[in-house]
Amino acid sequence: MFERHGMFIDNELVASAGEVIDVVSPATAEPIGRVTLAVDGDIDRAVAAARTAFDTGPWPRMAVDERRAVIARAAELLAPQAPELSELVTNENGVGIRAQQGNVASSFEYYGGLPYPEPEYREIVPGMGGMVVREPVGVVGAIVPWNAPVGLGLGKVLPALVAGCTVVLKPSPETPLHDYVIAEAFAAAGLPPGVLNVVPADRAVSEHLVRHPGVDMISFTGSTAAGRRIGAICGEQIKRVVLELGGKSAAIITDDVDAASTAAAVLQTGMLLNNGEACMAWTRLLVPRHRHDELVDAFCDVLSGVKVGDPLDPTTEIGPLVAERQRDRVEGYIRSGLEDGAKVVFGGGRPTGLDRGWFVEPTLFVNADNSMKICREEIFGPVGSVIAYDDEDEAVRIANDSNYGLAGGVFTADPERGRAIASRIRAGTIGINSLGVAHCLPFGGYKDSGIGRCHGPEGFAEFFETKTIGLPPGYEPPR
Repeated sequence: MFERHGMFIDNELVASAGEVIDVVSPATAEPIGRVTLAVDGDIDRAVAAARTAFDTGPWPRMAVDERRAVIARAAELLAPQAPELSELVTNENGVGIRAQQGNVASSFEYYGGLPYPEPEYREIVPGMGGMVVREPVGVVGAIVPWNAPVGLGLGKVLPALVAGCTVVLKPSPETPLHDYVIAEAFAAAGLPPGVLNVVPADRAVSEHLVRHPGVDMISFTGSTAAGRRIGAICGEQIKRVVLELGGKSAAIITDDVDAASTAAAVLQTGMLLNNGEACMAWTRLLVPRHRHDELVDAFCDVLSGVKVGDPLDPTTEIGPLVAERQRDRVEGYIRSGLEDGAKVVFGGGRPTGLDRGWFVEPTLFVNADNSMKICREEIFGPVGSVIAYDDEDEAVRIANDSNYGLAGGVFTADPERGRAIASRIRAGTIGINSLGVAHCLPFGGYKDSGIGRCHGPEGFAEFFETKTIGLPPGYEPPR
């Protein structure tokens, strides 16, 4: 049992009056750890610590290379713990262990080396100008979901720290344990007290963090419903906010593809990604009508070879869903699809022989229409729907006929054709014969899929305020 009773504030474990809960393995339905959930007073203490660290502490005033050195030292301390950390996260959320490996190292490597914005002199007229400088935004409330907590958490924490911000990290109650390990490594690496604080919390207490006047910015990844609430609160307070929300992504498969290889790529990097619990997952599979049956057969061939089972087994491709309520939700969508007239051609139930844990078979619908609930709403499980189209214009229309606009894919033998189709899709990330996602590439959505960007220089820029300093005539700024 991995246990942390209290909040991580000011580089130490602080007692809390909050409820102690079990963290349960989705694969076995048995407890694997215990943690305390924050109450409002814990949020107040964590924000106060972060506020003091930002307003009067050394971290924002250090040279950026000094901050990078602390971050690099934390990476060194975490490196020997990587196998145990991967196992811990797999036990928390049920995502296969091979998907966890490398998350920590790659995140530290990229974000630790992000170029810092330099002051820029802009001339107004000869002999007169102004300086444009970027300054850290302040105290960041980072709210992280359970589906990919390491990559998403470090994708907020690391650029914020490099920028000179301080952070209150709010993990999900399903996946809070590993964040204590990461925070403890930062403390051991010399991160000043109050710069990184960890407060696991439920939805109500999380809202207290969002509303807190001591927080300058919220960076949230999660559902669109929660994002609407957070965005409304931040709008009332004129508070900086980045929202990376849900998706209902479409993969357009053109008429010139090889069926077998395309089916494997579309499913393994799309619909089945992260057990299907991925906001970017391609769950609407758009196929040419005249190749519909051939491609469906290819999809079923791939699905028949997918290994569902123990997420700690490195050969497992699909593990359990994160919680019983999530399995119930996914099964409810499968029933909805059948009631609306779609047909299951693969899966649709619970895997044979997996009596413990919250498993669902990879499930594929045909006879689906884009107006159906299974094609409109984010299911967040390994469930996809095949939709036939007659020509390229119709495929683009169907792809864009969604409240969401997070991601998508185009699969074609002609990359230039793929690029042209991608330019017509209203979504933040479109992969051509690939996922199109990496630390260095900005990620975020159009429409109900969010505001702002994570990752890349664009995501880094979210953690800065821009200041103009007008200079008097004749003043020559230092270069």
